[in-house]
Amino acid sequence: MGAVMFYHLTQRPLVDTLRMLVDKSLSAGWRVSVRGTVREGLEALDAALWLGPEGSFLPHGLEGGEYDAAQPVLLGTRAANVNAAQCVMAVHSAEVTAEDAAAMERVCILFDGYDEEAVAHARVQWKALTGAGVSAQYWSEESGRWEKKAEA
Repeated sequence: MGAVMFYHLTQRPLVDTLRMLVDKSLSAGWRVSVRGTVREGLEALDAALWLGPEGSFLPHGLEGGEYDAAQPVLLGTRAANVNAAQCVMAVHSAEVTAEDAAAMERVCILFDGYDEEAVAHARVQWKALTGAGVSAQYWSEESGRWEKKAEA
């Protein structure tokens, strides 16, 4: 069973943190599923990932293409593990279950610290996942760098 990492975003934009985490996941040899809740939000992330810094290409695609199963990083709204990912990154309050955590090496939940609904949703997910016996860590960038603030 993989650990669930909660990332409370307050300093950097979502795309920057996502880029960093996806890069680390790919370096670990994992495929990644970026799970969102609305297609338009994922399309914006897709476009932003293509515009990353020179030399930081992240191979990825949007769900619904001919080569979804071959994508190292697949952005989509479905919970199905189409690209055989070992890591799920949930954005825009996408749901993550204890079953997701059990099937993955890692689950990352990224949420906007200035969005009250996103914070409330992350708290509900923390309680549900830790209540189901899933190992979880809470990371904050409040100080300007990522620090682990809690673990269950």
